[in-house]
Order: sequence, then C-alpha cells, then structure tokens
Amino acid sequence: MSVYIDEDECIGCGTCEELCPEVFKLNTDTEKAEVIKRAGGPADLIEEAIDNCPASCIYEEE
Repeated sequence: MSVYIDEDECIGCGTCEELCPEVFKLNTDTEKAEVIKRAGGPADLIEEAIDNCPASCIYEEE
C-alpha cells in the first residue's frame, strides 16, 4: 500500500505529522502536508492519521 495526500484538500493542520512524523511532514512553503515515505511506514499510525485528518485528504492505494 502507498500513502497519498490530496494537497488541494489539505488544510495544513499538522495532525498527520504529529501522529506519524516518519511518513508525513508539513511543508512550510506551501503550508500543506506531504508524504515523505510513500510505502513501508507504520500501518497503525498511518491509519490513525487517516482517521483523524479533519479534511479527510489522506488515503492509501495499492
């Protein structure tokens, strides 16, 4: 599975980075979150980030 963020929908709250900094990082230039590790991150923390994203803009694909 690979993790993606719809940056158009991201509100830059930083929740995903706070929950899973190994996979997500807030880009200070765009003020949007980005994926820094597309695959192989901790599945439980990625799922928590997906579940807690207020913009619902994080998703996984095969």
